[in-house]
Amino acid sequence: MAPEPDEVAWPSNYFNYFTEVEEHFQKARGTSLFLMSPLDWALVETWKNAGVPLEAVLRGIDAAFEKWRAGKSRIQMVNSVAYCSQAVLAEAQVMTGLAQTSRSQRPASAPFSLEELQGYLAANVAQIRKQAGFEEIAASVDRLATDAEAMYRDLEDLERRLTSLEDKMVAIARARQTDDQLLAARTDLDRDLRPYRGKMTAEQLAMLEKQYLERRLLDSTGLPRLSLFYLR
Repeated sequence: MAPEPDEVAWPSNYFNYFTEVEEHFQKARGTSLFLMSPLDWALVETWKNAGVPLEAVLRGIDAAFEKWRAGKSRIQMVNSVAYCSQAVLAEAQVMTGLAQTSRSQRPASAPFSLEELQGYLAANVAQIRKQAGFEEIAASVDRLATDAEAMYRDLEDLERRLTSLEDKMVAIARARQTDDQLLAARTDLDRDLRPYRGKMTAEQLAMLEKQYLERRLLDSTGLPRLSLFYLR
C-alpha cells in the first residue's frame, strides 16, 4: 500500500539534488574527472523544478548506462547527462505517485546545518552587492540571512522566498542584456541542444531552454543562484 502523504518524509539529501546527480553520473560513467556542462546543469534543474524524484533520476542514469554498456554504441563515450533523459523520464513515470506527493512533504531533517545556511546566505549577499543595480535583491537576501534561525525551521518557505528573489534578479539582469549577448546565448543553446531535440517533448525542451538561458545569464553577470539546492 502506498504511504499517505503525511507519512512520507523528504529524503535527507533532498536539497543536495544537484550534487547527488553529478556524483552518481560520474560514478556511472566511471570517471570523477567529468564536469557537467551548462546544458547538463540546466537539464537537472528542469527535472528538479518538474518534481522528478531524485531516486528516479539516479535510477534513470543507471538504466541508461546499462543500455549503453550492452549496446554497440559503447565505442562512443557518454559525455552528457542529456543522454540519460529518456531513461530518467521513464523512471519518473514509474514513480508518478511519489512525484505527486513529494512537493508537499517536509524534510525530516535539514541536510545542512544552520551555520552552513547562514554562510550560504551571507556569501550570496556579498556576491550580489558586487554587481551594481541589485541593491534591493541584496537587502532582501540579507534580511533572510539575519532571520536565518527562524527560516531554518521552515526550509520550504525559505526556498519559496529565495526562488522569488532569484526570478526577480534574473528579470533585472535579462533587461540589461544587449542584442548581441542574447543572440550569442541563443546560438550556443541551439548548438548544445541539437543532438537531443528529437529525444524530448516540446514542453521539456521549453523548460530546458529557459533554465539554460537563465543559468548562462547569471554566470555571465557574476550573480549567484539563490535556491537552497545550490547549497553544497
